[in-house]
Amino acid sequence: MRPIIEFCTNNMHHGTDKVLQRLESNPDYDVIEYGCLGNCGECYSNPYALVNGEIISATTADELYDNIIAKIKEIEAMFDLLDS
Repeated sequence: MRPIIEFCTNNMHHGTDKVLQRLESNPDYDVIEYGCLGNCGECYSNPYALVNGEIISATTADELYDNIIAKIKEIEAMFDLLDS
């Protein structure tokens, strides 16, 4: 299953635009940018994105990237268990 990673354009001031660009370069990910994801409190205070609908946040954009990759690996591991 391809992970769906969603970003809010209003959150780009936290540096998430660079995270989005990094993730877009991977053809195994579906990366989508929206004008608003409706998580205004999170958006205002931290870099964040949604991974398969789950909020992933961090204190820095670099940490957000790491957290997104960790979540994707967690999801992949879960699907590997289901397939075995």
